[in-house]
Amino acid sequence: MSAVYDCGRPESRAEGLAAAAGAVRSSRLVVLPTDTVYGIGADAFDAGAVRSLLQAKHRGPDMPVGVLVGSWSTVDGLVLGMPPQARALIEAFWPGDLSLVLPHAPSLQWDLGSTRGTVMLRMPLHPVALELLRDVGPMAVSSANVSGQPPAANAQDAQDQLGESVAVYLDGGPSGDPVPSSIVDLTGNEPVLLRAGAVSADAVSEVLGFPVTVPS
Repeated sequence: MSAVYDCGRPESRAEGLAAAAGAVRSSRLVVLPTDTVYGIGADAFDAGAVRSLLQAKHRGPDMPVGVLVGSWSTVDGLVLGMPPQARALIEAFWPGDLSLVLPHAPSLQWDLGSTRGTVMLRMPLHPVALELLRDVGPMAVSSANVSGQPPAANAQDAQDQLGESVAVYLDGGPSGDPVPSSIVDLTGNEPVLLRAGAVSADAVSEVLGFPVTVPS
């Protein structure tokens, strides 16, 4: 049976974070609040758990899962080099609502779906998410909803959609406006804004010092 913890109460938050960490380490799924919408997460290096995540969402590997990290420094061990543009965007917007697509380190043993050698990374601006990530390490995280349904803006929304497929629900209250993160692809010769979300193209361009490419 799934367990739900109210992270608005200190004692319940501590208990919930410990339960969530235990679930992640034992290949189970958790739902956690982020600064955008609620996410469903698993150990990024546990291929079986990531498959369970995709199954819970009724989604295939053709839509790969992004990875959330708990610190800037974590990224260095996950990617094949850090271009200056990535470093500048991380310093400007992390923790926050910007996801970066970079070539992942070829030595990593993970299966996030059909990523074609890349990984989408983000450091969320939410204390509950950050505390869990700093405990268990990088997590594969997707929006906490069944594919095709609205993203979960609170823990109850997530539970209504995902039910017993998730071991632990961390209830951090309403997520606010369900605005997704912006996504910048840094795998090519020029940065490309794949998705305009909470961070505008103008804000990204200002940090880069030149206009970011926006697909037509």
